[in-house]
Amino acid sequence: MRDVAIIGVGLTKFGELWDKSFRQLTAEAGSKAIFDAGIEGKEIDAMYVGSMSSGRFVGQEHVGALVADASGFSHLHIPSTRVEGASASGGLAVREGYLSIASGLNDIVVVGGIEKMNDVGGNAAIETLVTAADQEWEAFFGATFPGIYAMIATKHMHDYGTTKEQLAQVAVKNHANGALNPYAQYQREIKIEHVLNATTVAYPLGLLDCSPLTDGAASIVLCAADKAKEYSNKPVKIIASGQASDTLSLHGRRDICTLDSTVNAAKKAYKQANLSPKDIDLAEVHDCYTIAEICAIEDLGFIEKGQGGKAIENKITTLDGSLPVNTSGGLKSKGHPIGATGVAQIVEIALQLRKEADKRQVKDAKIGLAQNVGGSGATCCVHIMEAM
Repeated sequence: MRDVAIIGVGLTKFGELWDKSFRQLTAEAGSKAIFDAGIEGKEIDAMYVGSMSSGRFVGQEHVGALVADASGFSHLHIPSTRVEGASASGGLAVREGYLSIASGLNDIVVVGGIEKMNDVGGNAAIETLVTAADQEWEAFFGATFPGIYAMIATKHMHDYGTTKEQLAQVAVKNHANGALNPYAQYQREIKIEHVLNATTVAYPLGLLDCSPLTDGAASIVLCAADKAKEYSNKPVKIIASGQASDTLSLHGRRDICTLDSTVNAAKKAYKQANLSPKDIDLAEVHDCYTIAEICAIEDLGFIEKGQGGKAIENKITTLDGSLPVNTSGGLKSKGHPIGATGVAQIVEIALQLRKEADKRQVKDAKIGLAQNVGGSGATCCVHIMEAM
């Protein structure tokens, strides 16, 4: 297989974007990435876009064609494909674009992710999000994702002694990072007492343990690595792409505190890259809830199982720690526009490896990892990148 590189990145602001349409957001992110890459439309071989549920959020399906049209490329008849994998939709779209180039089929591919979640009311958004859970065994009985992740948190606390204060420190850290990110939905710091005193959503998770409803889009341009320097003087190589699945329902897992999809996707990625967890300089992980980040750093092999809470407490994952995690602010502070999240994680790693992350720049960052999860862990995609 051929090596693949990122030669362009683009983001919109994340947040409640009432004055921008679904069409406008995807065009904005895509045009930024294309401009960053210095390519023309006629050079694009294919497009892939991650979007979980545009039909329910904005009433628009047939998203692949819409994205090509909104980008001004309909006259070029570029094949454009929508990819769906719940909250992992963006990561899977990146993987599909990566594979199409690695296989030799394409040379230049644009990958986007988009979701506009605030155009519907809160109850409708919750009903839409829970379609990513098991309808027969979870949603039918009233389970929502805060409730599902609350069960994971409760079991983790019981088995390993993880505390609410440690969960709260995840949110505090990520808000501190998000305060340095001009694209983040919440660009302000919070304190532990704010998290602990927030309204309970599903014990032990409070409002500030949960990622928000977010509008936004992200885009990258991929290119065959041997041609990347024709376009970019700072290409970032994708050196591994791993994907794995697990049971859709939480109760079907061998251990609800371990996302086996993450464990197995990471194993595949590490093997492909010929690396181990200790080789990673920074990571963007799927912190849809604070407990999810703790599980992620364990399941990715960075921290021994059960010690994730203590690692957070000991500031291992802060911006100046030995393994910075979610330098963008993560889903918690940057925001979580479902289909865009996985692509935005790749954008952050690329910016870090290009030394363009400004005040949140990780010193001497050479290798980064992104973990994007669908549902409560039924799908996971792990990418590893390095500066070329």
